[in-house]
Amino acid sequence: MTYYSCFDQEGNIIARCQTKEDINVLKKMGRPIVEIKEMKNEESVVCSLTGSPSDYNEDY
Repeated sequence: MTYYSCFDQEGNIIARCQTKEDINVLKKMGRPIVEIKEMKNEESVVCSLTGSPSDYNEDY
């Protein structure tokens, strides 16, 4: 399973998403996503252990 980290123009992480569709929804909601990076396997395992990546997105 692939997870993505989304960053704003200052390089701060603003969301973690599981699919490109999730990223598109956040963009439509007005989130200032400037950069998207695929998470490494060792990073993404944290998402799968702690719940849905959308849990990180308080307004999604």
